[in-house]
Amino acid sequence: MASHRKPRTRVRTTAPAVGLTTAALASVTLLSTQSAMAAPDPKPGVEDVQKKVDDLYRQAGTATQQYNQAKEASAAQRAKVDALLDDVAERADKLNEARRTLGSYAAAQYRSGSITPSATFFLADDPQSYFDQSQLMDRMTSRQQQAITDFRTQQAKASKERAEAVRSLETLTTTQTTLRTSKQDVQKKLGEARTLLSKLTAEEKARLAAIERKKEAEARRKAQELAKQQAAAKAEADRKADEAAKESGGGTGTGTGSGSDSSATTGAEKVLAFARAQIGKPYVWGATGPASYDCSGLTQAAWKSAGVDIPRTTWDQVKIGTRVATADLRPGDLVFFYDDISHVGIYKGDGMMIHAPKPGANVREESIYYMPIYGSVRPA
Repeated sequence: MASHRKPRTRVRTTAPAVGLTTAALASVTLLSTQSAMAAPDPKPGVEDVQKKVDDLYRQAGTATQQYNQAKEASAAQRAKVDALLDDVAERADKLNEARRTLGSYAAAQYRSGSITPSATFFLADDPQSYFDQSQLMDRMTSRQQQAITDFRTQQAKASKERAEAVRSLETLTTTQTTLRTSKQDVQKKLGEARTLLSKLTAEEKARLAAIERKKEAEARRKAQELAKQQAAAKAEADRKADEAAKESGGGTGTGTGSGSDSSATTGAEKVLAFARAQIGKPYVWGATGPASYDCSGLTQAAWKSAGVDIPRTTWDQVKIGTRVATADLRPGDLVFFYDDISHVGIYKGDGMMIHAPKPGANVREESIYYMPIYGSVRPA
């Protein structure tokens, strides 16, 4: 009887264990299925989209400056390579001429044969004729030596110029690769921005426009504050100038100015006149006019119209002229934006600028506070 009870006990304890394991597996499977069917990440809000798009445009601006820099370097390197290749061709002509000269001497010696000086002395009609022939041979030998020297010199120079041309071609290839990479980077960033904007509903686009208007209004408010500060500072400066002029007995001090100030004002007026004439033309990255511009292309063309040549990229433009504080800005000054100095505009006064903003926008007037200011320069 005892031997029969033990097997029954084992059966009863085993069955519940199997049932528990099955339930556990079913629970894990259910949880896994629920996780797989979980809702996707929530759609980004309009504010997030705006920040992302603005960041992509800024990155595209940086890539545009890289493109401009590589394009300028490529053009300069191409000109250098062309000049070197011209030098190599010219050197090859000189080398060939030296080679022909050596060939003519070799042919002459072959035709006349080689005669020793003693034989020439004994065969000469008289000693004087020998000495005349000897001097001629010495002169011919000197010419031959000079021809050999010239040939070796031209050969060495030709080899050096060919090596330099090869190095310049390698540099040109590198800059052209950078140019292509920068172009692709710009196109990629702009494509991502367009994709984000295309996914917005009509309601979201309206909200985005409202956010943009609010941002513009705040920027204009700050521009108006700057305009008031600058007007007050100018009035104070004029008052002090008048007082100083009266004390010195020279009349008012506001009607005269130094020649350099007058020249700078005239240059700034030309810059602004040019910039105003471009308002409404489209922004196109890498463009320098006259039908379209990018930001630094516009500033370069504007200052060129005033007879001042400035570099092509924002990174080089920020290094020229004199640095000025925002409070001391004058019309014509260049204002740079973002920590990476990827954008620039032309100050027109009253806290406003003229600039080529971004792809899809036209050259326009805007508050300098629309973007974070990096710094400003006065080119001339």
